[in-house]
Amino acid sequence: MTKRSLTVAAVQAAFGPVMRANIEKTEWLIREAASKGAQVILPSELFQGLYFCSRQDPKWFAEAHPTDKHPCVTALSALACELGVVIPISFFEKDGPRHFNSVAVADADGQILGVYRKSHIPDGPGYMEKYYFRPGDTGFMAWETAHGRIGVGICWDQWFPECARAMALKGAEVLFYPTAIGSEPYDESLDTHVQWQRAMQGHAVSNAMPVVASNRVGLEDNDGSEQRFYGHSFICDHGGDLVRSLGNADEGVLVHTFDLAEIESYRADWGFFRDRRPDLYQDV
Repeated sequence: MTKRSLTVAAVQAAFGPVMRANIEKTEWLIREAASKGAQVILPSELFQGLYFCSRQDPKWFAEAHPTDKHPCVTALSALACELGVVIPISFFEKDGPRHFNSVAVADADGQILGVYRKSHIPDGPGYMEKYYFRPGDTGFMAWETAHGRIGVGICWDQWFPECARAMALKGAEVLFYPTAIGSEPYDESLDTHVQWQRAMQGHAVSNAMPVVASNRVGLEDNDGSEQRFYGHSFICDHGGDLVRSLGNADEGVLVHTFDLAEIESYRADWGFFRDRRPDLYQDV
């Protein structure tokens, strides 16, 4: 069997209110990951600023921009070209009067392959995303990049097995999830990071493919609304085992190499896609 390797990376960091500083910090971490051989490098969700969805305030709509004009997309697509890496770039997208929580996939030549818009939009204390974002209208996607075919979901998407399966059916070989998740304002003692990891480890098992998740860390104060993000970014293999992980306060990068040809053979051997019965799934 011919070896076909892919080296992936997850970025975990704390962010503040200044977009330029957050972009520069993310660029530095991406360079670190690339220096370790990473070919696809994942920053966390909406890394360009505070997680503003912790409260409702119309001032934040001024931070949204069209894909080709968003400062983080232009900066990181140029960096992708410089380093020869693929970067799924999470950003607040403005499309005319519409707003989306989106990812632009920058290929290794800096070209934007397209945009995925977050499909599942949460709404609850500390995560008031329905105020800011329309539900995505792109459907689930897989991207043929210079280094491999990847699927990208965004945060709340990662809890839904249908999202992971749809990307796998479109040919994704690795699943990536940029994330912003942490404390729950109604219960400061609640820590869901174990369930958060297990949900995605389950996607890895049932789709027989690796998963990469990048979360943010640190306490953020959004005009009096405080949110502490719990980190625990990780990379798990196609059997669901954690192969790289960070803690609840670490900043840094995780890097791991997978043999995609070996994983493809493993996936076929398990027969998950052979034995599917979509004719019986009408109620899903």
